[in-house]
Amino acid sequence: MSAWPAESIWEAVVGLLPDFTVEILPEVDSTNSELMRRARSGQTEPTLLVAEHQSAGRGRQGRQWSSCTGDALTFSIGMPYAPQDWSGLSLMVGLVAAQQLHPDIRLKWPNDLWWQDRKLGGILVEAASTGGQSHVVVGMGINIRPVSTPETLRQPPAAMQELVPELTAPLALGHLAAPLIQALLAFESRGFASWQPAFEAQDALRGRKVWTSDGKEGLSCGVDPQGALRLQTERGLELINSAEVSVRPHPFV
Repeated sequence: MSAWPAESIWEAVVGLLPDFTVEILPEVDSTNSELMRRARSGQTEPTLLVAEHQSAGRGRQGRQWSSCTGDALTFSIGMPYAPQDWSGLSLMVGLVAAQQLHPDIRLKWPNDLWWQDRKLGGILVEAASTGGQSHVVVGMGINIRPVSTPETLRQPPAAMQELVPELTAPLALGHLAAPLIQALLAFESRGFASWQPAFEAQDALRGRKVWTSDGKEGLSCGVDPQGALRLQTERGLELINSAEVSVRPHPFV
């Protein structure tokens, strides 16, 4: 595996975040968990934390995301953060990842990267408050190498090397880290609205019949300027903005 581009990322970001650091760990339970622990103990300097191996990675709704060295890119960005509106943050993060990695990547509301209706990666955004200061941890896991999956898995995950055979986790991080941090800083003052048109152009669900985990079904009609899913149901247009709701397109339930 190629060397991690820690120095070049630091050089690109430190002018924007003067106390910024980049750490590469051989193993950690979860990059998000580690940065949340640090934030709660008062360590709030802006940090990009990368793990070559996660033993207990976490996804949305407590789902586990474990990865072996080279199979996936797993990292988190932690920093003091006080946006006017947090709505749509995970959508913006996914959009930046898709734009930086490959034009064929699509976005599945609210926090997944998809290719050919298969999950390519996921995003976990968490917030903490320490000493009256708010702090964000943005975690991402992206499949790099195709791996064998159980036959019982209905839809095997996608991997970046299906799109870009020569891509490695360090190369993917080099493409993604600095633009993502720049976008996070812009989101803090601008919110999601300016990213809405670009998100909808890569929306994997738009125009499709979908089911939600809380029992709704209807036609996905994109997202509103705050990032809520617009769902046309028999009762009319409904907005879904809970991060705890999962959505599946037809025919997957």
